Amino acid sequence: MNKDTSPTQVQFIGIDEDGAGQRIDNFLLARLKGVPKSMIYRIVRKGEVRVNKKRVKPEYKLEAGDEVRVPPVRVAEKDYRTAPSANLNRVAQLEDRILFEDKHIIVLNKPAGIAVHGGSGVDYGVIESLRTLRPTCKFLELVHRLDRDTSGVLLIAKKRMALRHLHDQLRHKQMQKVYQALVRGKWQEHDRVVRAPLLKITLKSGERIVRVNAEGKPSETYFKVLRRFDEATLVEASPVTGRTHQIRVHCQYQGHPIACDEKYSEQGFDNSMREKGLSRLFLHAAQLTFTHPDTETEMTVQAPLDEELARVLEVLAGNAAPTKAKDNVKAGGKA
Repeated sequence: MNKDTSPTQVQFIGIDEDGAGQRIDNFLLARLKGVPKSMIYRIVRKGEVRVNKKRVKPEYKLEAGDEVRVPPVRVAEKDYRTAPSANLNRVAQLEDRILFEDKHIIVLNKPAGIAVHGGSGVDYGVIESLRTLRPTCKFLELVHRLDRDTSGVLLIAKKRMALRHLHDQLRHKQMQKVYQALVRGKWQEHDRVVRAPLLKITLKSGERIVRVNAEGKPSETYFKVLRRFDEATLVEASPVTGRTHQIRVHCQYQGHPIACDEKYSEQGFDNSMREKGLSRLFLHAAQLTFTHPDTETEMTVQAPLDEELARVLEVLAGNAAPTKAKDNVKAGGKA
């Protein structure tokens, strides 16, 4: 919950090597949390923001040694006294979900049910939580994103140099992502690659979804069968492109929607999976391979399946008794 805003003081901020290369508008958005983007652009256009005492355009890229004048603006303040306890629990849980950390990056096994960042009615996401856990870190930014209901490997940069390096890898498709998904029916072995263009659509209700459409962006995903069950298949999905909801929509397009996908699945299949203890989307970012931004060595980080997903697989295999899906929901609900 936000309370009344309060003015900041004039700030003069020096840019070091780690801050070089970013656009001034993005720099201000990160520095002035809670200030609307429209206001950021307004104070830049009016010349209230100066770099080395000169006016700049929003696309100006900062250089090491620059001095930025940031004018007084009204910043929305968070009233953390009213923050729900669920947020505090989520923050504490993230510490135990860190798979790897050094001076340059954090690799996290993101839990399902928490957004990667705040917004759209969500005050606290992964990145806000990590900033709370690491208050001395001057820089913490997401390298890529995962859907709120998707769990698994999430990469965070602790230095701007690292962020630029990792973004270059994403841009040149040098980062390999591997997901695991439980889908309806029997996935055919010969369906190893799906190439289907994806288009974002806003429904009359305001809900945003993605559909296969000839006018959409080219999208490609490779699939591999991992395990077969009577009514479902556990598949490995490796996206070549990184479109919104890509794996989810490609699975639906093949006639094998992912279990408990609220946007793209099928109710009968979902009900059957819930009876076996599944309370969330069965999509997990299981592995990420990338080049470390400092050492230049190749890293592969794996995130084990959450207990609920592993147990559902055992139930499907006949090695465990089902539990009620509601019993598997973590205390505190959604973030």
